[in-house]
Amino acid sequence: MKKIKETLDYINSKTNNLDAELAIILGSGLGCFCDDLDGIRIKYDEIPHFGESSVKGHKGELLFCEIEGKNCIIMQGRFHYYEGNSLATTTYPIKIFKKLGIKTLFITNAAGATHQKLNVGDIMLMTDHINFMGTNPLIGKNDESLGERFPDMSNCYTKSLQELAKKCANELNIDLKEGVYLATTGPSYETAAEVRAFKMLGADVVGMSSVPEAIVSNYLKINTVGFSTVTNYATGVSENKLNHQEVIDVGKVAGEKLSKLIKLMIKEI
Repeated sequence: MKKIKETLDYINSKTNNLDAELAIILGSGLGCFCDDLDGIRIKYDEIPHFGESSVKGHKGELLFCEIEGKNCIIMQGRFHYYEGNSLATTTYPIKIFKKLGIKTLFITNAAGATHQKLNVGDIMLMTDHINFMGTNPLIGKNDESLGERFPDMSNCYTKSLQELAKKCANELNIDLKEGVYLATTGPSYETAAEVRAFKMLGADVVGMSSVPEAIVSNYLKINTVGFSTVTNYATGVSENKLNHQEVIDVGKVAGEKLSKLIKLMIKEI
């Protein structure tokens, strides 16, 4: 709590104690969301006790801005477990967002499809997830002032927000898919055998993030909605080799559709 207070004090000194309503975590290639937004920008490495993003395609700064009349915090790039961060560091921003007043969290990511019912460039609404990371961000001594020891996960992705996402996608003529996201630690892409196993487990896409953030958001009782941009087929689904640049490039194209969808949702929340 001492670290959280020091982080909050610094952020509040830069934002004049701005109260926020929503937060958005932008995944790989989704930086275009901020292209037409003005506000207060703070680099991660300037913020006490914050982490640092080292992944290409992640800008590494917080943007405090107004969207559709609502005060928002946008996280331009996330922290990943595979960068050597603890899950406490990876999910630390969610605790800060909660203290800054947010009620709703949008989580976005780039992911690989485990089957060809999804197409590259699709946007998938996360209806649930599978934590295949072998660990959990809530491990350790629990702080009852933040949340309960054993949080229920039955509504981790808020049902009302899922319905709003489908309604807004329909208005925008976006073919919004739905499915289950599976998280691995990375940073290596999955083997073909692993992808076959994940598909059997019920995963529609696989990625290396989002699940720890969703777990902590649920723990803090923040309304949460998640979206995956399908940037590639996972290993074995197609014969193409995987590379991160492709993820960024496809993410930019799909990100334009997702940006419109999120902004319309914010308008209607």
